[in-house]
Amino acid sequence: MYSIIVGFPKLQDAINIKNLLIRNGYDVSEPCTTGAQVISLANELDEGIVLCGYRFSDMHYSELNSYLPKGFEMLLILSPERLAYCQNNDIICLPMPVKTHDLMNTLQMMTYQYRMRKKKEKGRHKERTEEEKAIIQKAKLVLMHRNNMTEEEAHRYLQKSSMNSGTNMTETAEMVLRIYD
Repeated sequence: MYSIIVGFPKLQDAINIKNLLIRNGYDVSEPCTTGAQVISLANELDEGIVLCGYRFSDMHYSELNSYLPKGFEMLLILSPERLAYCQNNDIICLPMPVKTHDLMNTLQMMTYQYRMRKKKEKGRHKERTEEEKAIIQKAKLVLMHRNNMTEEEAHRYLQKSSMNSGTNMTETAEMVLRIYD
């Protein structure tokens, strides 16, 4: 699940940003006031956005970014003077004072990019291991021998059965092997 973590050194700033996000329909975790709290919370969650300030009492934003687990992006809110020092392409920055409209548009863009990235990853086929290929080949041979199918027909049968049952092709091949054993 995609989560938003708000972290600022001043608790009231974190609470204000959290409330603003909630009013605009975002699900936000508890506000954090140290980098360690942000990292601890991020490790419990799958992926998401860390919306934070430039410096915490225990670490700098760049340290925090390097400790974040894979799957988390950072949205940094900082003063216009410090904006010039933030040259990391992985971090999206907004200058203070942040306008609600700018913040919501940026978060919307980040969540849209996340959804597109997930959709693209889901569309990619994983390469099968040699063991999985062997199981599928064995199931095709059984189907070809027992049901007088061609290899193409056996492959199509496994594909169609896999899609109809909602399982991957290797699991379907294993079921075929169990049935015919």
